[in-house]
This record gives sequence, structure tokens and C-alpha cells, in this order.
Amino acid sequence: MKPSRIVIVATLIAATALAGPLPDAARSQDKPEKVFPPIAKTRRNLATFDITLRTDTQTLARLSPKNAPGFSFVPTDREAERAGNGYNHLGDLNLRIRSHGREWRDFASAHRRAPIRPLAATGKVIAAADITATMGDGFPLQVRRSWIADDDALVMRFAITNPTDRPIEIGALGMPMVFDNIIQDRSLEEAHAKASFADPYIGRDAGYLQVTRLNGKGPALLVLPEKGTPLEAYRPLRHARERGGNANIFTERTPRNQTSEGFYDWTVASKGFADREWKDAGRQWNAPTSIMLAPGATRSFGVRLVLSPGIRQIEDRLAAYGRPVAVGIPGYVVPTDMDASLFLKAPQKVAGFSSYPKGALTVTPARRRGPWRRYTVKSHGFGRARLTIDYADGSAQTVSYYITKPLDRTVADLGRFTTTEQWFDDKDDPFHRAPSILGYDDETGKILTQEERVWIAGMSDEGGAGGWVAAMMKQLDNPEPEEVAKLERLVDETVVGKLQVAEGKHAGGVKKSLFYYDPERFPGYYDPEANWKNWTAWPKKEADSLGRSFNYPHVAIGYWVLYRLARDHQGLVTAHPWRWYLDHAYQTIVAMMRDAPHYAQFGQMEGQVFVEILDDLRREGMTGEADSLEKLMKARVEHWTTLPYPFGSEMAWDSTGQPEVYAWMRYFGHQKLADETRDVILGYDPTIPSWGYNGNARRYWDFLYAGKYPRIERQIHHYGSTNNAIPLFQAYRQDPSDLYLLRVAYGGLMGGITNIDQKGFGSAAFHSWPDMMRWDPYTGDYGMGFFAHAYATATYMVNDPRFGWISFGGNLTRRGDTIHVVPKDSARSRFFIAPVTLWLTLDAGKFEAVDFDAATDTVTLTLAPATANTDTALLRVEQTADGAAYRLNGHQKVRGAYAIPLGATTTKIVLEPHSPAAK
Repeated sequence: MKPSRIVIVATLIAATALAGPLPDAARSQDKPEKVFPPIAKTRRNLATFDITLRTDTQTLARLSPKNAPGFSFVPTDREAERAGNGYNHLGDLNLRIRSHGREWRDFASAHRRAPIRPLAATGKVIAAADITATMGDGFPLQVRRSWIADDDALVMRFAITNPTDRPIEIGALGMPMVFDNIIQDRSLEEAHAKASFADPYIGRDAGYLQVTRLNGKGPALLVLPEKGTPLEAYRPLRHARERGGNANIFTERTPRNQTSEGFYDWTVASKGFADREWKDAGRQWNAPTSIMLAPGATRSFGVRLVLSPGIRQIEDRLAAYGRPVAVGIPGYVVPTDMDASLFLKAPQKVAGFSSYPKGALTVTPARRRGPWRRYTVKSHGFGRARLTIDYADGSAQTVSYYITKPLDRTVADLGRFTTTEQWFDDKDDPFHRAPSILGYDDETGKILTQEERVWIAGMSDEGGAGGWVAAMMKQLDNPEPEEVAKLERLVDETVVGKLQVAEGKHAGGVKKSLFYYDPERFPGYYDPEANWKNWTAWPKKEADSLGRSFNYPHVAIGYWVLYRLARDHQGLVTAHPWRWYLDHAYQTIVAMMRDAPHYAQFGQMEGQVFVEILDDLRREGMTGEADSLEKLMKARVEHWTTLPYPFGSEMAWDSTGQPEVYAWMRYFGHQKLADETRDVILGYDPTIPSWGYNGNARRYWDFLYAGKYPRIERQIHHYGSTNNAIPLFQAYRQDPSDLYLLRVAYGGLMGGITNIDQKGFGSAAFHSWPDMMRWDPYTGDYGMGFFAHAYATATYMVNDPRFGWISFGGNLTRRGDTIHVVPKDSARSRFFIAPVTLWLTLDAGKFEAVDFDAATDTVTLTLAPATANTDTALLRVEQTADGAAYRLNGHQKVRGAYAIPLGATTTKIVLEPHSPAAK
């Protein structure tokens, strides 16, 4: 497939380009406010909702919880402007049908509206109508829609009748799920108060939507299927002007852009799309099906809208409504050497399991935990796998898994690929990018030496720095001398003095791109098929700008990793002493505050590295530098404390800055504001029984900036997933009773590993729309995600009141009171023992096993043997909450870490609490 060019970028979001809108730029301040005629509506007060229905269409115009009357889950504020043809609402219907031997025909109630015929409402029915006329000319079926108040639920139900004398096949049946995710013309404060995001569990009969508010507060909305209404697919309602949108009439007129993700169909049947629009796509979440409607037959389809008090209570509410609940531990990304469990709570008996591909997943019953049935899950092979759970009542639930290699092999593949296949050493390069690691196109198998979005080929921005940042972070816990040597060259020969200003009043400043567009200077160099007329084709002056703060953490990471390798290992780093790297990391942050002050007011992706650099300055006794850096960071925090939602960026809304905001809020003692930041993250970062959506922090625009196929589309495991996992891990270690935090965090952490294929190529993200369903072939900004994976990866030992002794990231066995865990995470240098809130980290060395005596709280660590470059383990012992203090006798501390000599075989050490542990 030939890549589409990026004209779409200029037309969709030029106003939110990299050049500098404020967070409130979503407001159209200079445009006169349009006035729309009012819409006649009918109000209904239900047990848990206040609703309004449009009088003319009987579609839903307001859906307000009783306990939040000023808030509506649907776009109530825009009802008048969205009143015309082509605007979808809850209550609309899309159908693709055919008779035997005929072509598919499309019908949509919102496409060209016609008067509906109201019907009598009796009993629990609050409104009903025959909507056949608005489905379109030549529509052969009859459709009746009812709104029903059923206890605390609002039910939307369609009855579809075939009045003809021939069977009709329904190849696509979709109910538009229109919720208010529109940020346009709203400030960040207004958006967090009024907007909400929907996340799908595309799990067939067990599927549902959860609609959560941007502020992370309750209540949350659940959309549950009525009998016979599986969530088979989740199809976007494309704008008619989008490429491919004219293929059918199932479109939406509300623009899809950075300030509006758009709306989706709850797709009950999808074979009609699989036959046409999706025929070249990757495998769908579920096997596409169709529905045969016999002559004279009627089928009912519908969804039930109910409330959950908050996000953490969603699974409890699902169970209360008789829905099957699945919980995967540690999640749904399963390396072939890692044990996994699946816990099921369902009112129906499990009749059996099946795996697709066959044999990819093996499920074995284990000991039951109260109402939870437990199963062990073993993985085989590589890539996506679907587990189908058949229940005794004939319903089916699907859980989507992703199988990877053992994680140590996965990151080894990444390091090898980035430092070989992506290694660029063309000494004649006119842009002086050699030696370096540049972006890569996996479809063509070539390094991206030029791109009309110039930063992608320019070693900077996220789209251009991703490759070399990933290679750097791979070395943090898994250094390879040959790879480290190349990265030393990259820093000395290409970063210093080229990408980063080396001296003068702007020393430390980081450029936006080394690659730029200058056809007069380089005639004949640029690809004539590319579109070099977009704003994205920066001239040298723009590429040389130092004003984008988000470029600085990338460079700081490079210095910080090499500092750690030089300081904690032997013989890996030879170009400079450790202090040179730490000083350059410090100078990079200072330069950001000096040369990029506008964007520096926001949280930065990878900003956690700034906290690490400050801590290392303190440990090294570089007090002057540490004091200076702390003062700079405190000024940022003092600004954030004045804002209700300090999460702006160069975009109108973003999921980029929250992790750094959380880190500094905690650092400077603003725990309440840190907690609020945590809750906001949970508003866009769900836990769902799917490798794709579990821990998938919301992002839907960065394919425009770093993908080969640029479009507004929900991205699966873009770098936001792993970065937003960092504060959730930190919050969990502070409160280990909140397993929800750990589940979301580990979903994001492991989601960020799925981007790496079998040869080590790391994709920017997965295309979730059903017409693609595959990884983007550009590396793009993947390195920002791998930064957070490498930074946060760890193994967790947990004793949960529902699930018992479990491990995230390791294989756990129990013998009496002894809990034994073998770490299988990608670093094997961080371990958390939740019952005693003990956080163990190795700056050098690796854990081979951890044993915990649950009776005495004694901890025994088994450390891996010495290597050629690591002869001493450096162990940090931290108590993250109230409890017994642990210490290691007989070993000296170096920069706050216990120094433990390693030998040719494993080393065992024992940590004991020296006061009774708080249980």
C-alpha cells in the first residue's frame, strides 16, 4: 500500500501544529458565535438519569446522572448545531443488508432524516416510534425503536422485522455511540468538567462500553448489551470528506480532529464491512458475522445504559448486572516464559475455551477463589491471539491476548535492530546526521533519510528521536558493549554541536530537527513525489529553533543513561567520565528553561528523567547544580498549583504532561494535587480484557506527526500507555491496597512491549480502526514509550484479598509460608513486595529470585552472578508506606545503595525487618 501523503495534517490541525498554540487554543476566540434554532425536546426524569429526547427524531439529547445534573454524557451543549442530516445521536441505526444473490445496500437513520411515526408508550416504555421512514428510500425492513425505563437503567431497543417474502441478510448492524468527547471551543477546565471518553471492550456477548469523565471523577456510564446484541466490532463513523469515507453512508458530519476523536458504532454484525472496506485489513478482534432474518421474523437488539459510582467500581457493577467479568493477571500481554492467570466471575457455567490461532493459548483450571474461577494461561507462538469462553447459556465472551518472546529476548532484539538496521553512518550526509539512529520504514525496509514532516528524519521531536532514545533506554538495564560504543559515538559526534548547541549563550539548546527543506541548497536531493509545500517541511531557520521544550528530555535521557552506565558498571563507557554525562544532562534541563520557556511550563513526556537527574546530582554531592535545578522545577510546580488542570501542552488536550506533573507534585509535597492528577489519568487510561485497550492511555492524533499512515484514529499503545503507567505504579506502591492502579499500570507497561516485532522493529503504534488493524510501519515516536517501559519495568509480589498470592512480571510459587518469585520482566532489577511495602531496586546487578516469608516478613534475595562489566550489585531499599524498616547488615552504602560484591555464582542476601511490620 502506498503511504497517503500528509495533506490531511495541514487541513485538519494546522492550528494546533508544533509551532505554538496555548492550551486554550481549542477556543475559536476570533470567530463570531453561530446561532442555531432551538430544538424541541421532551424531558423525562428517571430513577438515576435525567434525560431529554428530541421531539422530531426521539434521539437522545441529554443524559445526565441525577447526582451530576450539570453534566451530560452526550453532546447536549451542541444539540442545536448537530441537528441536521448526517449528525448521529444515540437512537440512530445503521444497516447494511442484502437479499440472496444481491449486492449489499446501506441504510442509515441519520443520513437523510424523514419524519418518524410515534407509537404509544405503555408500561415501562417512555417513548417509542416506527423509524422505518428515516432509514432511507427502498428500505425493505421495518424498524421500531423503544426507550425503556427499567429500574435504574435506560434501555434503547430496536425491533427489526422482515415483512417481505424472502430472507434478508444483515451484514452490518451498528448503533452510533455518540458521547461528548468534543473539546473544541472549551478550555481545559471546561473540557475536564464536561467532556468524557468512551472505551470499548470488544468482547462479543460480554462486551461493553465504559464512558468516563475527563476529570476521572464519578459517576461513569456503562453501556451493556441486551441479549443478542454482541459488541463484535467498534467501527468509527468517518467524516464524509475523509479518505475512504465515501465508500458508504455511515458517516458523521462533526469534524474529527485533535479536539474531537469522533464517534463509533456499536457493531453487532460486521461481515458486510469485512467483505468490502475491511477486506485488506489485519485480523479483526472477533470473527465477522451476519444475521439472517427470515420472512416475517423479528429480531430485537439493544443496549442498557447504567451508572457506576466511579471508575474503580465498574467491574463490581458489571457483576451486579449479571455480566461476565474477566480479570487477567498480570494482564493480556503474555511472554512465552511468564505465568498468567485469568479470573472469571460469571452467573453462567463455563462450557469450554477455544483459542485462535489454535494452540496459541492453553487454559487450565486452577483453585477457585470465592466467586472467582481461576485458570492458568500459557502462551505459545507470537502475536495476537483470541480466547473464546463459551458459557452454558450459549453466549460467548472473547478476550484478546498478545503473545511475545521472553522479555529479555525482546529487548535484546530491539537493541540489536536499532543499532544495526537503523544505524546511519553516511559521512557524506548533507545534514550531518551521521553517526546516528534514524527512523525506519518497515514496509520498505529502509532508513528514513527524508520525510516531508522533516522532524521524522531529523533526530529530534518525538517522531525523529524515537529510534535513538529506544536504543539508549535499552542499555539502562541490559547494556551491550558494542551497542553502548555506538551510542557514545552518536552523542559525541552528532548530538553535541549538531543537534544540541555546544557553546555560547545558547549552550545546551536542542534543535527541532537536523533535517530541513532547502531545495536551493540541495537541488535534486528531495523526493519529488513528496509534498514539500506543507508547513511540516520546515526551512533551516525553523528546524534550528530551540523553542520546543519537548525535545530536551530526549537528549537528557541520552546523557543520563550513559552517566548511569559509566558510574555503575566497569568498562562500558570510555569516551568521558561519569561526571561529564551528568553535567551535560543538567545543562540540558537548564537550557530548556532558558530557551524553551513557553512549552516548559507544561509537563513533558519522559519528564520523569528530570527527577532522576536531580536525585543523582544530590547523591553525587553536586549541591550547587542540584539546588539550581530544584529551584527551576519548583517554579514550574508553583505555577501548576494555581491551575485546576495543569495538563496543557502544544495540543488543546493531551495525555503527555500528567506523569511529570504527578512526579513533581509528589516531590514537592503536594500530595492532594498528585492524587487529583492520578485520578485524571484514570479517566483516560482503562483496564479492559484486551491487550489493546488495557492500560491504553488515550491518544488519537500522533499518527499525523509520526506515523506512515496519518489520520485521526485511536492509537493502541502509543507512548502514552507506558508513560502514564509510571505515576500509577508510584501511586500503587504508596497504597498497595489499590490493585486497580497496578492492573492499569501493568497493562500500559506491557502494552508498550507489543510494538516490538520478532526481529526487533518497534512500531509507533497499532492502527485500531477495523480497516487496518495492524502496526504502523514507521518507528516514529516509539522510543518515548520504550523510555517509560525501561524506566518502570519491575516485578510485583501481591497478596490480594480476592485473588490471593499473585505476581505481576514474575512466576510465583508458594510452599507453606514462603512465597518464591522468579522475575521475568525485561530488567529484573526492580522488585516490590506489596505486603510490607518494600521497594527494591538495583542500579547494577539483577535479581534471579526473591523469597518472602509471610510469617516473619523476612526477604531473601538471589542475585545473578557477576558479568564482565558488572562485579558489584548496587541495591536500594525503600519503604514506600508505613511499615517495618529493612536494612542489610555487613554492607557499605555507596551513594545511598548497598554495595554487594558478586561472584561467579549466585549471591544470596537476607533482609529482615527491625520492627514488627504493620499488617
